[in-house]
Amino acid sequence: MALNIKNLRIVSPAFNTLEQIPKRYTSEGENISPPLEWSGVPEGTQQLVLICHDPDAPLVCGFTHWIIYGIEPTVSQLAQADGSKLIEGINSNNEPGYTGPAPPAGHGPHHYYFWLYALNKKLDLKPGLNREQLLDAIAEHVIEQARLVGIYER
Repeated sequence: MALNIKNLRIVSPAFNTLEQIPKRYTSEGENISPPLEWSGVPEGTQQLVLICHDPDAPLVCGFTHWIIYGIEPTVSQLAQADGSKLIEGINSNNEPGYTGPAPPAGHGPHHYYFWLYALNKKLDLKPGLNREQLLDAIAEHVIEQARLVGIYER
């Protein structure tokens, strides 16, 4: 039996996994997206998708902070405040683009999952999808996924 080794990785030069996201990338700071880098994109990847989601938000489905898709598999990073050149979905504020962490004061630490999905098919998706619509559209095409988790608390 062959062992399927997962190599896809996503990191940020701004923070390590399970560490505090710097204030500049939050709604209390400059409210810009953090720089992200990835490696180990699996062979056969036709497209990448990135979603930033806070499952700790006191909402039924959590809070989605950022959705971008249509990322070419040759792309291996996004600089801070970079993403508008790609296809953007809508966040939980019902707006395109990134909105930084803003957990309720005193609510405790929130976890911000930056999910990177490798797809086996190039999908022609319209701009403005929300998280649920995007996940439905990519569900049958995900060949690997990776995550980076940052923390923020007010």
